[in-house]
Parts: sequence; structure tokens; C-alpha cells
Amino acid sequence: MKKLGRVFLVGAGPGDPELLTMKAVRMLGLAQVVVYDRLVSDEVLSLVPPAARRIAVGKAPRSHPVPQERINDILVELGQQGLCVVRLKGGDPSIFGRGSEEAAALHAAGIPVEIAPGITAAQGVAAATGVPLTHRGLATGVRYVTGHCRRDLPLDLDWAGLADPDTTLVVYMGAANIAEIAISLIAHGMPAALPVMAVCNATTPKEVRLLSQLDRIAAEAETARFEGPVLFVIGEVVSLYHSCPAEVLSLFRAELAGASEGPFNWLRAAANA
Repeated sequence: MKKLGRVFLVGAGPGDPELLTMKAVRMLGLAQVVVYDRLVSDEVLSLVPPAARRIAVGKAPRSHPVPQERINDILVELGQQGLCVVRLKGGDPSIFGRGSEEAAALHAAGIPVEIAPGITAAQGVAAATGVPLTHRGLATGVRYVTGHCRRDLPLDLDWAGLADPDTTLVVYMGAANIAEIAISLIAHGMPAALPVMAVCNATTPKEVRLLSQLDRIAAEAETARFEGPVLFVIGEVVSLYHSCPAEVLSLFRAELAGASEGPFNWLRAAANA
């Protein structure tokens, strides 16, 4: 009887390779095949063993060249071939990552699955910008929502529940629908002047930040012409943002990028062995 393989569902985090967990790094080092998403950064992909086969299955807004059902089948087929497979997903596999759907398909096929959680984009943005998701006196809770529906159906969110002034609202994948989201929140009681922060390519050298307010965010985000994934943080916590001069931020990122090469050299050396 042929030996079954195993599949690791690995959270790649928001982009900075230093935000990977040690478990994720260990699993990557074992990979014979890596099935990865569009949102996995080049820096994280550089940690994949050179001998490992790579299969890109990324989706873009209104463009799903590899349907989710086919991704499920690919993982099952690879597992049935006896391979050690890493399914590498941006952020955390269990937060808007369809990791549960893939795990269910693998379980149904009798293929062992193990999950390595990742730092989700909201946490990465909070750390990178210094804007907390909760803060005493400003926000007693936080809610994550997706800004688009599967098969690009119209948004059907609990607008009344989301328009809570004491809760920070974080919108994933909302760039295409941020105008509708802002209008709906204001219509259900959120202040038009509520602070909003949009962050594109969070925690990477390409990170771009935009500070705005709810009634202006759609127009200003369109003007910004973001290229990459955008996360929106809506709530009073955004008022805690303290900007850093561009030249200082650029210098810091360059120094950090240089320093971050060291911790992963051992992994690259092992992968090349």
C-alpha cells in the first residue's frame, strides 16, 4: 500500500519574513511541494527549499484562474502521491484564508493535515504603524470583516452591528468596495469624520499608508492608486497614529532589511545543502 503524504497549512503572515513562526519555518524546510497564494511575499518565498516544486494558485480581485475546488483537488492529489506538501497562505490560514475548506477536503480524503498559524494582516498593520486595535477609552473590541463576497456577489454585511463606535473595524480585501462600505456605515450611524487608515503591502518595503476619514476614504484611496493588498482600519484608535518622517522611515526599513538577512541564513544554507 502506497504511503500517504501530509499537508501543512502554513500562515505566511503579512509579508515580513521575520513575522513567520518557528513552526512555519520548520514546515517550510520539510516541503517537497509548496502550493502558494499571490499574497505570499517574495521574501517569504525565498525561504522555500530550492529543490521543492512550486505551484502558484493565487487569486486576484475578480480573477480566480485556479478555482478553490481545484486547489482542494491539487492538495489531495499531491498528498495521495506520498509527498510532504506546504500550502502557503498569506496571513493566517483560518482568517479569510479558506484554510478550513482545504482542511475539510484533506480530512475527507484521509490525508493528515497540520496547521501553522500566521500573523494576520491586522496584527501586522498594528505593529508596523503603532495603531492598536483596542485601546482603553477608545475601543473595547475589534471586528474583522471581508470587503468582498465569494463569486463577487453583492456585500451582505450586518451594517448596523458593524457601525459600533466602541469597536475597531478592520476590513480585509475591501479596496474595490470601500465606497459602498463607507456609505453603508455612515448610513447606519458611524460618524462621517471617523478616522480611517488604509495600509497597502503592510510590513514589506513597499508599504504605503493613507490617513483619512470615513466620508473621504473612498476618493482618497482611489487617488492613491494602491498596487497590492490593502487593509482598512476604521475607528477612533487611528487617532493614535504618529507619523514618522519619510526619510527616517526609509532609513530604518533599509537597516532592518539588512539586519533581517542574518536570522534566515542558516535556513537558506540548509535548504541549499
